[in-house]
Amino acid sequence: MPIRSWFPTFIYCEPLQATPPGRLNAELADECRKLRDYDAAGRRWSKKNYPGGYTSYASMNELHRFSSTFATLEKKLTRHAQAFARALDMDVSSRSIRLTDLWVNIMPESSAHSLHLHPLSFISGTYYVVTPPGCPGLKFEDPRLSKFMAAPPKLANTRRENRTHITYPAKAGHVILFESWLRHEVPTQRMAAERISISFNFNWS
Repeated sequence: MPIRSWFPTFIYCEPLQATPPGRLNAELADECRKLRDYDAAGRRWSKKNYPGGYTSYASMNELHRFSSTFATLEKKLTRHAQAFARALDMDVSSRSIRLTDLWVNIMPESSAHSLHLHPLSFISGTYYVVTPPGCPGLKFEDPRLSKFMAAPPKLANTRRENRTHITYPAKAGHVILFESWLRHEVPTQRMAAERISISFNFNWS
């Protein structure tokens, strides 16, 4: 072939477990809402930095250390992170992949999460707990976008691998993993029901 693909960007999306996580998600949703009610510091931070929504990112971001429900989630997420690291050809055979941060995001109507990345980690991700029909997915940006100099616009029917943005639908029970340097955002939540997700970071040693 005269043209080959190099330097690809991988995104991992799989169900958390083989069976529907109905009970686990119900317990997680209950704890997420109780955490919002309890976490006054998180609500204050969210009011300024996460308009319209709630996140425990700046106040309680190691939930797997304090809750058996989140610890159960940690074990399941770690297996997916290990599989993703192997798919990325990362040398983790003699290393420990560990979840360092895990926090809650609750997005009611009109809330959004602007473009960002996750420093000081190598794999990041989101697990979906509650996803009302029509709620926004996770939108990723081509990491080369700032390098596109004088490039013409893309065709309307651009192939997926040549798009500048791609959105993964939010689906309860699914986990999405990506390398932490990849910028992403959640567009404005238009649905009246709350969208609940749990975000996290992995490091290695």
